[in-house]
Order: sequence, then C-alpha cells, then structure tokens
Amino acid sequence: METKWLEDFVSLAETRSFSRSALLRHVTQPAFSRRIQSLEAWAGSDLVDRSSYPTRLTAAGETLYAQALEMLQALQSTRAMLRGHATAAQDVIEFAVPHTLAFTFFPAWVSALRDTFGPIKSRLIALNVHDAVMRLVEGSCDLLIAYHHPSQPNQLDADRYEMVSLGEEVVAPYAKPDAHGRPLFELPGKADRPLPYLGYAQGAYLGQMVALILKHCSAPIHFDRVYETDMAEGLKAMAIEGHGVAFLPLSAVRTELRTHKLVSAAPPELRDMSINMEVRVYRERPAQRETLKSGSGAGRVAGAAPKRSAQALWDYLAAQASTS
Repeated sequence: METKWLEDFVSLAETRSFSRSALLRHVTQPAFSRRIQSLEAWAGSDLVDRSSYPTRLTAAGETLYAQALEMLQALQSTRAMLRGHATAAQDVIEFAVPHTLAFTFFPAWVSALRDTFGPIKSRLIALNVHDAVMRLVEGSCDLLIAYHHPSQPNQLDADRYEMVSLGEEVVAPYAKPDAHGRPLFELPGKADRPLPYLGYAQGAYLGQMVALILKHCSAPIHFDRVYETDMAEGLKAMAIEGHGVAFLPLSAVRTELRTHKLVSAAPPELRDMSINMEVRVYRERPAQRETLKSGSGAGRVAGAAPKRSAQALWDYLAAQASTS
C-alpha cells in the first residue's frame, strides 16, 4: 500500500468526484481510478459506492477515511520533525524546480538574489513539471519555481497556494550557424526537404509550448523529427553539434548566442515562431496551513510552518513584485 493512495482517497472523500480529484492530484482520471482500485484491493473491501452521484463512500470507506486522516497527519508530523532535525541549524530553503529551469534560470537567479537579498542556503530538487508540482502539494519543499502559460496552467488552487512572478522566458528555434553565420537549418523548410527537428519527448511542458507555436505559425513548417528528449539541455547539445533545429528557452542559449555557437533558425518574416512564458514561484499559504492544523481544512493534511528563511525570502520577492 502506498501513502499516495490514501491521499487520493481522502481527496475523493472530500470532492465526491473522480474527475475533480484527479485534477487536484495532477493525474489522469483513469490513473486516479486505478489507484483507488488498488487501495480497495489492499483493503479487501469496496470503499466507494459507484452506483450513486455524487460519489459516496461505503461504510468501510467511511471507516478508512477517518483512519487515513490520522495516519497521514501522523506521517506528516513525523516527516516535519525529521526535516527539522536535518535543517534546523542551517535553515536551508528547499526548491522544487523543473529540470530546464534548474539548469537555465535557477543559477543566475540565485546569483542575482545574493546581490540584492543577501546570502541564502538552498537545496535544489530537479524534477519533471508534474513531480515538481506534487512536491509542493505534498509539502515536500518550501517553494516551487515553474513556468506558466495560460494554455497550460498547473491547476494549483489559488485559495491554497500563492505565487509571485519572477519574470518571463522566451522559447524560440535555434540552429548551428554555417561559416557565414547563417543557420544550417532555416525555417520553414520545404515539403520535399524537411528540416531535421530536435524535439521534446511526449508530455514535456516545453514540448506543449512548441506545439502551440507551430499551431499558430503563419506558414507551414516542414520538419523531420530525428531526435527527442525531455530536457532542453539535451536538445541544445545536439543543436550545437549541428544535428538540427531545436526550440529552446532564451536563458539556456544566451552564452551560445553571444559566442555564435547557435543562431536563430527563424527568418525575420516568421515573427510568430516564439512564445512568451512567465516564470513563477509558488508556496502554500501560511494561513491555509494554520487552518489545516486547526481541523477546519476539509480533511487535508497540514504541512509544517514556513521556515524563517523561506518566509523572509518570500516577503522580499513579494515586495519586489509589487514595486516592479
């Protein structure tokens, strides 16, 4: 039995909706249903009455719901104590960050932060977008840094989480230059000679952004996908070696553009071959944590109180955002 099954079950007991809980738990509805079924198999009893709408718990389900809240709260409290032992002296701020931002945005951002805010001690947890969001949802980090675009919101509940905008990121196509400084592969390509395309793996957040660019492009783009990975740094390395066109965040290629290892693969007439995203930092609202601790949080498990260093950093970021 996995603790995430209990967390899924608690969510279902509160929302009375498989689709709503799947959304809140950041999984597909079929995957969410399978996890509930796995919990029922472990329990040896039906926990959900699927013949009614809204969904209701069976008698066994009601019993498990009460016990699940206690078990999850005990586990959360134990983890908070253990984390307190590990970091109390250092007061390290733990960041959950998607891989691309971890490589491109985070190092320069921390450097600038130290010049203005002061020294910080940080621990970076680099993950895919889904798992980074879940770190925050499960209380396993202090702050989440992630991309945001209206077409692909992360579905974090604004009543439970607050955010501060850290700036913007631009994704655009790049390629290795030839001896004359022109891109080896220049968009849009031709139907009989498609350009070698270095793409993101299925499900990657930046891949979804690229799909949006191509969908709204003013001219047909002719690509032959020759390579894929879920990390921008992997695509950049292949583009530098001349293997094709890659759509990359500007923060990932600033040095390569300056040293002429990469150039834009989009001619001036294709001005719509880029997309702007916001970079945001999120945290759980302290007031929400106190509500959960007091027992009026609809059964959610409360996280630990914000660290002093994380609170101070958040106050600084919020103040900077309000004056910009």
